[in-house]
Amino acid sequence: MTTTDVSTHTSRPPFRADQVGSLLRTARIHEARAKRAEGALSAEALRKIEDEEIRRIVRRQEEIGLTAVTDGEFRRGWWHFDFLEGLCGVEPYVADTGIQFQAQQTKSRGIRVTGRLDFDGHPMLRDFAFLQETVSPGHIAKMTIPSPSMLHFRGTIAAEAYPDVDEFFADLARTYAKAIAAFHAAGCRYLQLDDTAWAYLCSEEERAKLVARGLNPAELMQRYADTINRAVADKPQDLTVTMHICRGNFRSTWIASGGYEPVAEVLFQGLNIDGFFLEYDTDRAGDFAPLRYVRRPDLRIVLGLITSKHGALERPDDIKRRIAEAERFVPLHQLCLSPQCGFASTEEGNLLTEDEQWAKLARVVEVAAEVWG
Repeated sequence: MTTTDVSTHTSRPPFRADQVGSLLRTARIHEARAKRAEGALSAEALRKIEDEEIRRIVRRQEEIGLTAVTDGEFRRGWWHFDFLEGLCGVEPYVADTGIQFQAQQTKSRGIRVTGRLDFDGHPMLRDFAFLQETVSPGHIAKMTIPSPSMLHFRGTIAAEAYPDVDEFFADLARTYAKAIAAFHAAGCRYLQLDDTAWAYLCSEEERAKLVARGLNPAELMQRYADTINRAVADKPQDLTVTMHICRGNFRSTWIASGGYEPVAEVLFQGLNIDGFFLEYDTDRAGDFAPLRYVRRPDLRIVLGLITSKHGALERPDDIKRRIAEAERFVPLHQLCLSPQCGFASTEEGNLLTEDEQWAKLARVVEVAAEVWG
């Protein structure tokens, strides 16, 4: 069985060998974005360079043997803000501070809801269309956007826009339902919702911060689940929607720690999506026992056993041993393999080389071939 065969072994995504989405920005992308920020490069010229670099990394992903191919999020600065700012009623602003990671802080950036939420087109529809036309036959273009939870979790909501929080979540669900329909109309058949909120709800420290903000973690969990379910309620049958749950990923650092136990029952039995990409590269994610809540026979669990945070390449036998451990709770035919996160959730990227990144993705395909082939 060839590497391409194994990654297409399942009839629809997620695939046995899969990936989260973002890739290290190339030196040419970094240079072009810097020139654009200085006013030395036009928006059209920047997009042309992005087009060329995306074509190159698409071919590389296909050569490695991945069936699901992304644009590496090369046109974005952030995994979430760039999309959320494109929704009607949402505005960006310069925050007082960045987001604090372990000994690292992001650039200052924030979003706020200042008007009624809606979806009325989005620049990323054009971005997806380019990816779709670039991907070769036999492969599928994978689109990643932040989960609806992230607008509430990372944004501020003006009281004059939404005096009633129930109205906010109702509009948020409708807005995302429109977005999902728009991406499907553009040809998208594999959509991933990226979400850090669920991982923070696994952390005692982060739950305490939510309480300090006047939020009830249990109620918040249910609100997020209800909103996501309403957003995907009318998704077409031929569209796969997955969710990636992340504990933070910036310059190889992180924020949250804690196993999935506090959220597992709601996640695996209460969310009407097709699969979960779960971080399992360190003991910060706990053990596999929370996977006992996976009861749906059609639910795919993608094990993130290969880290994107450093370049040391995992040993195949170690990965296979951990897959066998997970198999105690979920049948092998419902499991898949991927890196634990993207390689560049923000444009700065993690602290490894492009060669190390490609070796990680090739290792995913190699191990998947041995396990499921």
